[in-house]
Amino acid sequence: MPQLKIREMPQDERPREKLLARGADALSNAELIAILLRTGRRGMNVVDVARELIGKYRSFGELSRCSVRELSEIKGIGPAKAIELVAAFNLGKRFTQESLSQQKLDSPELIYKLLGDEMRMLRTEALRVVLLDTRYRLMRVESVSVGSMNESIAHPREIFRPAITYSAYAVIVVHNHPSGDPSPSQTDHSLTRRLAEAAELLQIKLLDHIVVGAPSETTPGYFSFKEAGVL
Repeated sequence: MPQLKIREMPQDERPREKLLARGADALSNAELIAILLRTGRRGMNVVDVARELIGKYRSFGELSRCSVRELSEIKGIGPAKAIELVAAFNLGKRFTQESLSQQKLDSPELIYKLLGDEMRMLRTEALRVVLLDTRYRLMRVESVSVGSMNESIAHPREIFRPAITYSAYAVIVVHNHPSGDPSPSQTDHSLTRRLAEAAELLQIKLLDHIVVGAPSETTPGYFSFKEAGVL
């Protein structure tokens, strides 16, 4: 049975008209994405294309990790729509960072709030450096490396290079464990010791090294070397 085209749907059920009449909170996730996509594909209206997209990636977190190239290869998306989706997700990420930019980021809870949702959805290990000013306010977040499924490859000189480039007063190093278990490995401990030595030499404050995983009954979703008394 052919699906209804958007223009054939009742006016109060069309995503754009529904948003205008009832506000964005009244729309489902698929309807919000449908507004970005604008059009569907042969035999499938735009809302159903959006539902299919969400079903394929299971969550906004997974979907937001997709590149323009990956999205554009999906039937009914294409390069132009893929660019708009990637731009929308990055605006959301920057909004989250902006809301924390005026806070003093000196606790692992706040850093997890800043980067946790994003980094725990990554399929491989990645290492990022949070650069802070003298008041521990956010200057920027720099991506340093992307590793394999279970190892992030980074050297202290690469980790501290952004801090030197942007004259950061302090840094917090963050990397993820795709397994979801934030327990630090021996490699993590070794890296932390080397970072502490390099920070002292460079006279840059290393506030913490945080391992991001998934929250559970026994863990808040991260491991903090500072809280553990290592730093």
